[in-house]
Amino acid sequence: MMPGHMNPRQVKQAMRKLGIKTEELEDVSEVVIRTKTKQYVIRDAAVTIMEMQGQKQFQVVGEAEIIPLGAAPSKEPEPTPQAPAMPEDDIKLVMEQTGASREKAIEALMATEGQPAEAILKIMAG
Repeated sequence: MMPGHMNPRQVKQAMRKLGIKTEELEDVSEVVIRTKTKQYVIRDAAVTIMEMQGQKQFQVVGEAEIIPLGAAPSKEPEPTPQAPAMPEDDIKLVMEQTGASREKAIEALMATEGQPAEAILKIMAG
């Protein structure tokens, strides 16, 4: 073994001793990261979750396709007339956490009296 290099088994044991937990996510089909100007779409990504001191870190490995936002017309429907009463941040949060369309996020928020956590649970429950 080369000096300064540990085998993967030793690395896992050392991480466990430090209280670091790792988990490989199975069957990840796509990871999307959106910025204000573009989105990174990583298909067939390898995703590892590392938890340390109550914080989770996600490591994503794969080839990213970079798509400028506004390059293609949005497939999302226009907000319903009731939508302005909902904070935009709450709508975006529900969409991001569930992968639901804007319309479904607004419907769920309306059904849960504007409670984002309840709306997320409602969508995820199907």
